[in-house]
Amino acid sequence: MFLLYEYDIFWAFLIISSLIPILAFFISGVLAPISQGPEKLSSYESGIEPMGDAWLQFRIRYYMFALVFVVFDVETVFLYPWAMSFDVLGLSVFLEALIFVLILIVGSVYAWRKGALEWS
Repeated sequence: MFLLYEYDIFWAFLIISSLIPILAFFISGVLAPISQGPEKLSSYESGIEPMGDAWLQFRIRYYMFALVFVVFDVETVFLYPWAMSFDVLGLSVFLEALIFVLILIVGSVYAWRKGALEWS
């Protein structure tokens, strides 16, 4: 028999964590002052007239550098559970972790050779 009452805490947490942001948006929408005028509808509310075009094109290198950082940062987080339970898991998991690290090193060398880690 499936005992659904064991999941009461999960459902309570799910409902509460869903209601908090919904209530926050609703309350801010109700309590926020509504003032529309020419200053509010302008692109910049600082009082300074914009000069030139607001569209700035960024170089793709910054995005590539951030993407490489995020990929290797997230991937290395996976090494922490292996390190914490190394003595329990044994040699096979150590070999899997070693292969994982070698793949990370190959990817890092590839990104370095392609110039994804260069700022200039």
